[in-house]
Amino acid sequence: MLDWLLSGIDATRGHDVGFAVSWHARSMMLGWGIVAPAAIIIARFCKVLPTQDWPRELDNQFWWRCHLFGQISVLILSIIGFTLIFSVAGRPVSWHGWLGYGVLGGLAFQVCLGFMRGDKGGPTAPQPDGSLHGDHYDMTPWRVWFERLHKSVGYSVIALAFITIVIGLWDVNAPKWMWLGIGSWWVVLGTLFVQLQMRGRAIDTYQAIWGDDPRHPGNAGPPPGWGMRRMTRADKGDHHVRDA
Repeated sequence: MLDWLLSGIDATRGHDVGFAVSWHARSMMLGWGIVAPAAIIIARFCKVLPTQDWPRELDNQFWWRCHLFGQISVLILSIIGFTLIFSVAGRPVSWHGWLGYGVLGGLAFQVCLGFMRGDKGGPTAPQPDGSLHGDHYDMTPWRVWFERLHKSVGYSVIALAFITIVIGLWDVNAPKWMWLGIGSWWVVLGTLFVQLQMRGRAIDTYQAIWGDDPRHPGNAGPPPGWGMRRMTRADKGDHHVRDA
């Protein structure tokens, strides 16, 4: 059994990679195969925790810190992985390589987009003059488009990263235990995603931060992004939600 797990997925080829390629693969696998999807799931489904007394307890920072730390980790691991593979001179660019450049391009776009998300505003981050106005609090057109673009690009890049990882594993004839390990992790995350989505845990960021009071301007429109939901005060005890 151990010999089978350690053998390559393709019995006709060997699995012999050097230091740079092996650590490139480990860095990218950890970043894009493990950390990035976990950070996305936490950001989507943990804006209001089951133990949180919403709407008396607002602006839970757990999801934000995990998402930010996760994406910074992915950025650092991506830089390490790219540096390692770039150091291997003379290697032809394969499909895995071109797709990898696409993933890195998407990552760079997300980083730049993050700096352009606008100011927060609202009761927790008022302007110097005391005004509550802010791109997020007012849900300005730019903020709405930012959220839609940030989420769409994020999901697209993570899907592209999964494809790139699979092609990379095949190219180096990775041993079966690697396929089983990353495949099992993705199945667990996928199952968790579907279950939490069906239970209505994809709660609107705006309501998670400021509650459902109609005096908050962002509560006037639907939450941006597919499958996002709004909570009701009547359901706050068990945290069931309704469609926006």
